[in-house]
Amino acid sequence: MPSISAFYGMIIYMYFMDNRRHKLPHIHVKYQEHEVIVEIPEGNVLEGSIPASKMKLLQAWIEIHKDELMADWELAVSGEHPYKIEPLR
Repeated sequence: MPSISAFYGMIIYMYFMDNRRHKLPHIHVKYQEHEVIVEIPEGNVLEGSIPASKMKLLQAWIEIHKDELMADWELAVSGEHPYKIEPLR
């Protein structure tokens, strides 16, 4: 499960071949003991939760990088390594 970005204590992952369970393009995000799965490019929560303040930062990052995230999704579901994406600063 490649990490594609990390910022403000959150680590964003995109798993290889991960289109079976949720069917939608998505990312996995870990923050401390929390984990959330978020649809891309819309930013809707599919499963789990993280603190609201972190979720707002994550959704802003998704909005900024939605094209890159979708390109990475296409790579990951075909078994290729996704590219790193700039963190939120």
